[in-house]
This record gives sequence, structure tokens and C-alpha cells, in this order.
Amino acid sequence: MKILSCGAGMQSTALALMSCENTREPEKYPLIPVYDLIVFCDLGKEPTWVMDQVKFVQNACLNAGIRFEVLKSPLYQDYLQDFGKKRVVSIPFWTLDQDGKKGKMMRNCTMDYKIGLIQKYVRWELLGYKKGQRTRPEDLKAHEMHIGFSAEESRRCSENPHKMFVNCFPLVEMGLERKDNYAYIRDVWGLETKASACTFCPFHRNYFFENLRENYSDQYKELLEFDQMLEREQPNTKIRSKLYISRSRKRIADLEPDECQDAECFKYRGENIWNGF
Repeated sequence: MKILSCGAGMQSTALALMSCENTREPEKYPLIPVYDLIVFCDLGKEPTWVMDQVKFVQNACLNAGIRFEVLKSPLYQDYLQDFGKKRVVSIPFWTLDQDGKKGKMMRNCTMDYKIGLIQKYVRWELLGYKKGQRTRPEDLKAHEMHIGFSAEESRRCSENPHKMFVNCFPLVEMGLERKDNYAYIRDVWGLETKASACTFCPFHRNYFFENLRENYSDQYKELLEFDQMLEREQPNTKIRSKLYISRSRKRIADLEPDECQDAECFKYRGENIWNGF
């Protein structure tokens, strides 16, 4: 099978929509298959625009006859329930210890709460495996997992450790950058897109938090509550450093306006476009 792990940001949205086009014009995009399955993992706290982009892709797939599934992934709920009480998956929060030493947590959230979830869904729901059942020889490295890394992210490309899957990165092979995917989606499909990441993702620039405060007050309030939880509690490990969502290593509520002038943008027809981070 050929499966797309869809985060519903610019890159994976472009892959999904190109696949939809291929159902009408076969081989229009030769490196992109008509996917057997496109999967979005709802991690519980994506920005509003991400869910709007999910609905757009879902509708396009419905019209093209491509299977699209939304899997509920409890990353956000698990953190609210377990942080400070029991072991939680590592999110790459920025750290600061009592001596002022800066660091960063490991990034395991994507693998544990997204890629791993998709692999289990394919194995159990689509291929009919039972828990603990040995992998059949015909399934060993037999299925493609397509991931929407763009050309400037080629360093992130790696082999899939799962015995059933091979990772594929069509956008890297096509030489398409994030801005190219944005232009394709806007020019061909009329949709303006932004990057996909949880609201509490530490890869956001401070501008993201300011944008959330000004335009999505409910989500901003929930983000502040999550940030305060990081201030009050400690992960149940040997780590005693303070954890921060903001790369400035400050609580989000304490960010100054001049610290939020760091939006990542690219050019589209002479216009500055914020990429969503």
C-alpha cells in the first residue's frame, strides 16, 4: 500500500491534492501515487486553520475517491492528565536549569503519537493483524509511508525503523520547497494554507503566540494554562530544569511585543506570507 501521513500543513496538503489530481489526470505528478490511504492524526490541540485545512483535504479526497481517515491521538489529553504525575512522552521543550544552562528536550511526540499510531492502524485495521502476530513475509518492507518533508528539510529524511514500511519523500525528490507547495495549493485549489503544528509546539516562533492571542482568544487561554502547568510541575524524571514552550525561555504571558517580531515569511507574487510558525 501507499499511505500518506498527512499533518494538513502546506506540504502534506500539497501531496494529498496532487494525488487527487492524479485520479483525473493519471501521471500528472509521476512521483506521487493515488494513495490507498491518507491519514490525519488529531493530536487534540491544533490551530483552527489546521482543522479547516483538514476539512478541505477530506472533501477533495471524498470527491476523488481516496480514503481519508482522521485518527484521534491523545497527546494533549495525556499531558493534562499525567504531566507531573507519571512518565509522559518527550516534547522538544526548551529548558533552563538553575545554573542558567540552556538545553532542549528530545522529540518523541511525532513518532509515538502520530507515525506509530498510523502504523498500528494499517497493521491492525487494514491488514488484519492481531496483537503479537508475526509479520507475514509478504508485508516486510512492502508498504510505502509518504511524508511531506519539503526540499529544504531533506536533512530530516530517514529510513523507517518499522519492519513493514519504507519512507518516501516525494517533495524532496521533486525539489519543492514550502513556498512552492503554498503557491501550488493557492493557484490550483484557491486555498491559503499555513503550517501544521500543535499550539503548544516549541518550534513556533513567538509571533505565533501573539497571533493566537489577537485572533484566537480561546485557544490562547488554553495555551497559557498549559504553559502554567509546565511552570508548576516537573516531568516525572531526573530532569529538574524548567520547561518552556517559547524559545525565549519565558512564560508565554511574559513575552514582550518586541520579542514577537520574529515571524517566518516567504514571498508569493511579491507578497510576504507568514508560514504559520
